[in-house]
Amino acid sequence: MRAADANAVIACTRARQYSRTAFFSEIFTSMANIDPWVVHKFGGSSVADADCFRRVAAILDSLPAPRLGVVLSACKGVTDALLRLVALAERQDDGYRAEIAALRARHAIIAETLLTPESARLYLAGFDRDCHDLEGILHTVKLTRQAAHNVTDLIAGYGEIWSTKLFHRFLEERGGRRGPVQWVDARRVVVVEWAQLGPGIQWGESRSNLGDLVDRDFKGTLVITGFIASKKNGVQTTLGRNGSDFSASIFGALLDAAEIVIWTDVDGVLSADPRRVPDATVIDSLSYNEAMELAYFGAKVIHPQTMAPAIGGSIPIWIRNTFAPEKIGTLICANPKSALPVKGITSIDRVALINLEGAGMIGVPGTAHRLFGALREENISVILISQGSSEHSICCAIPQDQAERAAAIVRHAFERELQEGQIQSVDIDPDMAILATVGDGMAGTPGVAGKVFDALGTSSVNVRAIAQGASERNISVVIEGRHATRALRAVHAGLYLSPHTISIGLIGPGTVGRVMLDQIASQSARLREQFKLDLRVRGLLGSKRMLLSDSGVDLHNWKDQYERTAKAADLAAFVDHVRVDYLPHTVLLDCTASSEIASHYPEWLAAGIHIVTPNKKANSADLAFYRRLREARRNGSSHYLYEATVGAGLPVVQTLRDLRETGDDVTSVEGIFSGTLAYLFNVYDGRTPFSDIVRDARQRGYTEPDPRDDLSGMDVARKLIILGREMGLSLEMSDVKVESLVPAGLEAGSIDDFMTRLPQHDAAMRQRFESARARGRVLRYVAKVTAEGEATVGLAELDAKHAFANIALTDNVVRFATSRYCDNPLIVQGPGAGPEVTAGGVFADLLRLSAYLGARL
Repeated sequence: MRAADANAVIACTRARQYSRTAFFSEIFTSMANIDPWVVHKFGGSSVADADCFRRVAAILDSLPAPRLGVVLSACKGVTDALLRLVALAERQDDGYRAEIAALRARHAIIAETLLTPESARLYLAGFDRDCHDLEGILHTVKLTRQAAHNVTDLIAGYGEIWSTKLFHRFLEERGGRRGPVQWVDARRVVVVEWAQLGPGIQWGESRSNLGDLVDRDFKGTLVITGFIASKKNGVQTTLGRNGSDFSASIFGALLDAAEIVIWTDVDGVLSADPRRVPDATVIDSLSYNEAMELAYFGAKVIHPQTMAPAIGGSIPIWIRNTFAPEKIGTLICANPKSALPVKGITSIDRVALINLEGAGMIGVPGTAHRLFGALREENISVILISQGSSEHSICCAIPQDQAERAAAIVRHAFERELQEGQIQSVDIDPDMAILATVGDGMAGTPGVAGKVFDALGTSSVNVRAIAQGASERNISVVIEGRHATRALRAVHAGLYLSPHTISIGLIGPGTVGRVMLDQIASQSARLREQFKLDLRVRGLLGSKRMLLSDSGVDLHNWKDQYERTAKAADLAAFVDHVRVDYLPHTVLLDCTASSEIASHYPEWLAAGIHIVTPNKKANSADLAFYRRLREARRNGSSHYLYEATVGAGLPVVQTLRDLRETGDDVTSVEGIFSGTLAYLFNVYDGRTPFSDIVRDARQRGYTEPDPRDDLSGMDVARKLIILGREMGLSLEMSDVKVESLVPAGLEAGSIDDFMTRLPQHDAAMRQRFESARARGRVLRYVAKVTAEGEATVGLAELDAKHAFANIALTDNVVRFATSRYCDNPLIVQGPGAGPEVTAGGVFADLLRLSAYLGARL
């Protein structure tokens, strides 16, 4: 059950009451040959200044309907200014006089800009009389230090009188095809009777009043004051906040209008708050019920209460933008034509959760009645209710500023049960928010709730309470307030109302990182257009400097930005910038080979940050660190992808993982894992000294700057450890037997010294080569790990027909021997080194991660 249902019942009850009244009362314009009315309401921002008045007039001139009812709010900010006068007078602050003068000056500027001098003089003469009356009323308030409610209503209503009188004069002077213009003072028409549920419209009396003021055959424009009305005793009152919208709905019903148009400063009803979800879109159409649900949970829609008259007459309501009248806006009606099952995501902030829990509640009738009765007696509003079927606990959400008082009330109401242990606790959880997903199309559509909770789960947002009505129109969840924006964006994207945005920080914009950025740049537009995926690179970190951007680095110009605007590198600040609450997913792309960067992986994964990397240092570190890494990933519900650590872009790790996860027994994995060493032994033929081949490879960029990093075999050993651990083996570096090709005595010293002395050992390598050739075999640098944990890396003699003996110059090749692939092992072969293929492997992992997080790839 949800508290929002009560508002829907009220609105529908009022609609039914109106329908009966309308049926039995005199029909104002029922004849088919009379042109229908269309009611337009313009809010304060639409009549803020003279240009806005002109814009409104131009919109009206463009409309085809010959009979218009135009309801205006006060000029922007005027109602607040009038209420501020009351507050000043109550404090006996004579500053209210200057405030009145400021209001007069503001309206004088508009009048003198729009009207002829004589018309402006007459308008301001009436305005001055109102100011004189205002000063008298406020002087009384100053003496008594308190303004009665009816006095506040009287003062607050002047803004609509001033704006409509001015606009009436302006339209009259413009003339044109709209016909006659009549000013209608809503106080002389709308009669209300205030009750606990707000102002109740006295339809019969109000309709009669309108008939006395406006001829039934009138064709032209009625300029109507919004917000104000009268009580049955004739005393002025207001219709509350959003009262001008209510006025439009009331006059739409009184005039039997064909439609009502609410003009505001947005393009229509949006699928989410654009301040929190920048990719929110305009909803094409809503049912009355959907609009009421969204409005109840905080969306900027016409207030539920104000729609009741329109609902009763089945009058369509349009929400349109005064400042972009060419936009079609949003239609609210009984039966909208829309293919969208979900219309919007909205939220209420600053909510507290009250939880009543106890075994004594199970099977005992009346517990909920006592709880909500106690809150009702103290006028505490309940926003949402949730109860498990076990009846062991019941919780409700209330405004946070009422939380402490509510807790005291509930503890008092259940004092005896708390003392006797039938109820264990009454807990308050502050700083919560309610997120609501709304759409008539959710009814009977499987999977919508699953998408909502999946989006929240992958964004590390914990759900504290859930509520859904039997209509299936609304799924509401209570979450921590600090996660509200992230949750809104995640659910909005998860339901494909906006792109999935992933906040990316790239570490190491060097050889691989540079190519990675170019690859993302080349595909970002396609990914956004076809798959609604926004890969937003918000930071670049090098060894000495970093570039940060809130909106995303321009990937087509990042090098220039990095050179000109980068600041000193700070790893902690970089990570804090990339990981922000308002973006649901954060990923770090580590394109370095740094052990220091890799040492932070457990910390980042535990914090829910995803990692994609070709860096081998973390997965080949000591076993204790490796286990801590895996545990951190599980605890943080984060993803860690590292396909490019072995074989660059080749599907080596994923293939091994698929074999094991589908139940195959992997008996061994062996291969050539170094493109550099593959090249050296593919080229070496015994005629050219081995040292010359190493020197040539270094000049071509095939080796590391120090060739010993390749010749030592340690890089290959790290790859073997990674694969061994993927097989489930507990391998340490000390378990791997590594044959280094760095001659004894050359391990230390400078690179130049190494290159100078390496030819001294050519004879030994030539001897091994000739010995192998004499037996019809070739030399290849091979790594192998078996299911028993035997791991070796070194130079091996292979038959000339062996798969490893016939590969391209720099290829990697991996052979998987398994129970399924025993007679003919599975082989993966291809380029296993180079920035393009390595970056491609990282990019593929990034897209795989995006799919895990909900993107439709």
